[in-house]
Amino acid sequence: MKCPYCACEDIKVVDSRPTDEGERIRRRRECFQCGRRFTTYEVIETTPVMVVKSDNSREPFNREKLAVGLQRACVKRPISVDQIDSVIDKVESRIYSSMEREVPSKLVGEYTMEYLKDLDEVAYVRFASVYKQFKDIHSFMTELQKLIDEK
Repeated sequence: MKCPYCACEDIKVVDSRPTDEGERIRRRRECFQCGRRFTTYEVIETTPVMVVKSDNSREPFNREKLAVGLQRACVKRPISVDQIDSVIDKVESRIYSSMEREVPSKLVGEYTMEYLKDLDEVAYVRFASVYKQFKDIHSFMTELQKLIDEK
């Protein structure tokens, strides 16, 4: 591994600990040359799960793609990066624990909305509006009414 700041290969691990879900190991590293610290995450390499999209095309599950969608939904909301990562970890864990090699994109969206609803209702509605492709104000209001009725 190289230091991301100076490209030196002489690095030591300062701290190691499992993440919240125990699926990854967080390692804090320090470069001997420049003295700067950075964090890496270690994950078990698994067989990729393919996401089946609505047009029946397939692509590997991409944690980063989900992160981008969640970050957009959470803009200007009191939600930390760690909370977003936690939602992604839960969705990813649920997908991989199903032991299925292919999962419908609809299921990924449903899992995400389920965890996001508990975290922040505004972010949930934002995510749902893109995921469910609201066509007009009526479909938006229907989703809001479901949220209100659940309370």
